[in-house]
Amino acid sequence: MPTDRPPLRIGTRASPLALAQARQLRDLLAAADPARPAEIVPMTTTGDTRKGSLAALGGKGAFVKELDRALAAGDVDVCLHCMKDVPGDVPRPQGFIWAAYLRRDDPHDCLLLPAGAPRRGLADLPPGTRVGTSSVRRRAQLRRRHPGLETGEFRGNINSRIARLDAGEYDAAVLAHAGLRRAGLEHRAVEVIASDVLCPAVGSAVLGAECRRDDTVTTEALRALDHPETRTHITAERAMLHALQGHCNSPIAGHATTAPDGRVTLIGMVFAPDGSSWAHARETADRDRPADLGASVADALLTQGARTLIEAVGP
Repeated sequence: MPTDRPPLRIGTRASPLALAQARQLRDLLAAADPARPAEIVPMTTTGDTRKGSLAALGGKGAFVKELDRALAAGDVDVCLHCMKDVPGDVPRPQGFIWAAYLRRDDPHDCLLLPAGAPRRGLADLPPGTRVGTSSVRRRAQLRRRHPGLETGEFRGNINSRIARLDAGEYDAAVLAHAGLRRAGLEHRAVEVIASDVLCPAVGSAVLGAECRRDDTVTTEALRALDHPETRTHITAERAMLHALQGHCNSPIAGHATTAPDGRVTLIGMVFAPDGSSWAHARETADRDRPADLGASVADALLTQGARTLIEAVGP
């Protein structure tokens, strides 16, 4: 449909998974307003180009700061972020607004094995199995539940990590199930791991669309895509994360759900890196109080020594 309206420019990381997610947003925008075109503007971030420990790169902010600069400069109209990659210990830039949270995908982690390997579950892996995961949250919980497993650094985009797994660098890997689904690689998951074994990351499987607060046209377009239940859950989880002031190297997990009666439950956990000790809190509140719920769970965790666990890890 011909139109004189300028395209809505979607800023995103340039990885195959990020581009697939940006196409999802573009298609949703097109369905909501066929007369408003949208185009994808890929960007390479520090987190994508530099290898090694994420903490050494400045934390999860390494995946978002270039997008932030482009949005602030007006080079793009909206940035799409995986919410688990947005730091909780530093404020977002002034003048930005989370205009939409897309409906949450499956937040669980999943187990992958090399191509052709016999299918088995996490509980069946023998001691000494080398499991690739760059997440300190996953490592701590794996060591807590399965101390005989060996874990190692496993950064890179989803395709390169699977290639390294198939090449024998690791015997198994743990990745986000939502990422596999969005990349069309769900068939590689041999087990979706229950949340009582691996509690999900704060913001897991949530895509957030951020724009400039004074850009009312873009804000309105994105508001039509906002999923209220997901917004409630992410508000509770990130309120907890912010109150804990955990950095990228902090083994923190948090997962909110809604019961049939409409009340929201938030589970929060903080771990020692080796899984030998942890703090755990679970609280429920009315759906219109998600920020209060997150703050309350954080208070309960801090009472149990979460601050000591966080500071023991270091930045």
